[in-house]
Amino acid sequence: MLATRVSFSEPPPSRDGRLVRVRPGVYTARVRWEGLSPWERYLVRVHAFATARRDAVFSHESAAALLGLPTFGHPRLIHIFDGRRARSAKYGDVAVHTSADRRATLETAGIRTTPVEDVVVDLARALPPALGLAVADAASRSFGLFGVDLLERGSVQRNTFGLRRMEWVLNRATPLSESPAESISRVVIEWCGFPNPALQTEHEIDGRVYRSDFCWPERKVIGESDGWVKYQGDGAGEALRAEKRREDALRRAGWRIARWDYAGATGVEGLRSALLAAGLTPVRRAEAAALTSVGHNPRSL
Repeated sequence: MLATRVSFSEPPPSRDGRLVRVRPGVYTARVRWEGLSPWERYLVRVHAFATARRDAVFSHESAAALLGLPTFGHPRLIHIFDGRRARSAKYGDVAVHTSADRRATLETAGIRTTPVEDVVVDLARALPPALGLAVADAASRSFGLFGVDLLERGSVQRNTFGLRRMEWVLNRATPLSESPAESISRVVIEWCGFPNPALQTEHEIDGRVYRSDFCWPERKVIGESDGWVKYQGDGAGEALRAEKRREDALRRAGWRIARWDYAGATGVEGLRSALLAAGLTPVRRAEAAALTSVGHNPRSL
């Protein structure tokens, strides 16, 4: 945990340029803070709140961050759950949620959250659908949760907020999408009107087996959602060479390959242009209004 409670006599922490205030009385080193991604900064905020409020039960994005599920950008609010309250409320940057249904709590390393099943259902109701699906896919992959079971859990709750959105998300959840970028890409592919792809297809070529993120066998098109982490660090050169050998083998076998990155998916046009250039054509009308929601998350800064 990067945030710690400190007590200095001289100078006060608020005047120490080496520190950043995360919450009242909780500071972290500026040099470390400035090196963090937005979602990592959010996790520090959550830990800072846990330091000040050890009785807190975290929910929504806050619980997702603690449980290793994806969050997007830097969420605006710290989310906690208090089943004793008559109604939900917001105080500064803290949202306090309640429910007409009883909820258990999960404790990890001394910090309490709502159960992962409720975290997924809550975010499926609240997040833009593409991002909610990324959370549900990650939970399916990491926790062995099934969309049908999550849908049943959400359907019996008395909360009707975001019900149709939740059903849309959980009916599509799968562990086969291996990253948020792949989950979001699936949504964009659907909303652009392209045919539904096969996921994680194996291709045996010259005695070697290669796997594709998305595949349209009848069109001989493969789609690849690039994550750049594998191309960083000491092994980056070999990773790039291995990827080129893989792609050359697939092309020799007659496959046309479309590649895009996370920004290409959330911005829509990068993904759509790549698939059109590879020869894949839409089979139904694009859902233009839905596509505008992909890269916009009002719940984050």
